[in-house]
Amino acid sequence: EPPPRQAPAAVAPPVPVKPKRSLARPVLFALLPVALGFGGYYYVTGGQLMTTDNAYIQAQSLGVSTDVSGTVQEIDVHENQAVKKGDVLFRLRPASFETALAAAQAQLGTVRNQVLTLEASYQQSLSQIEQAQADIPYYEAAFQRQQDLLKTSTASKASFDSAQHDLVAARQKVSVAKAQAQATLAQLGGDANQPVEKNPFYLQAQSSVDDAQRNLADSVVKAPFDGTVTNVDALQVGKYLPASQPAFSLVSSTDLWIAAEPKETDLTYVRPGQTATISVDTYPGAVWHGKVASISPASSSSFSLLPAQNTTGNWVKVVQRIPMRVTIADIDGKPP
Repeated sequence: EPPPRQAPAAVAPPVPVKPKRSLARPVLFALLPVALGFGGYYYVTGGQLMTTDNAYIQAQSLGVSTDVSGTVQEIDVHENQAVKKGDVLFRLRPASFETALAAAQAQLGTVRNQVLTLEASYQQSLSQIEQAQADIPYYEAAFQRQQDLLKTSTASKASFDSAQHDLVAARQKVSVAKAQAQATLAQLGGDANQPVEKNPFYLQAQSSVDDAQRNLADSVVKAPFDGTVTNVDALQVGKYLPASQPAFSLVSSTDLWIAAEPKETDLTYVRPGQTATISVDTYPGAVWHGKVASISPASSSSFSLLPAQNTTGNWVKVVQRIPMRVTIADIDGKPP
């Protein structure tokens, strides 16, 4: 008899295996807000932002000179020295300027005395006129008396002629005194009562003094603004420096701007007055702010000595660069 069959052992059900979750979906969900933010920002701005590396810092500079000619006596600065407005840069020998000033002041004193003399002369002329006019009635009466006596043959012809001569001389004396007074009054500028300082001759002499004082002051050359002096070694003590000839250069430390030349295709939405952010390679991490001051109406190449010209039949459109100036708003407190 065959052995009885054993029932098969119960098989445990398989344990379900969870599938591995992919990281792609969480990453996509995490990047979605960032993408939406960039997309929204670009949509709002419409691509109206531009950047350029073709830009340089520029500063106001001038050639330091003076309005008078002279020999350099002293140089008060050295190469690349920072100076403030009003600091002395160099001096010319003052001897000739001091002599000219002393001469002008002496001439001014002489003119003052001359004006005072003219005023006294005018007053004397007025007194002479008054005295001469007071004498005329006497001579008129004497002449009339001699004329009456001559008619009656009581007086001689010589007495009559003498009385007539005295009357004419008295009247002429008045005329001469009046003419002298008018001439003196003209030299006084038409007003004998005006102060000496208002007299034309005095004003002319005073202008000579002012010129001499200005020339003496110009012999001491001072910095017109804050900045840094350069090329100082070109000036030496004892050198004769003609008027208006630059001695060395002064570069401003406050009047700065950015000279940029972006492509014309980047200037679609750029307008003067818009704000700008400025970074400088020398100072990584430092940021300045400014404004667009102006945009040139022509490209840089059009201002060159020999502007480029494309021949007919060989036209190739090249993107031009347009000069643009950006002012710097926050210079103080930032690196130099």
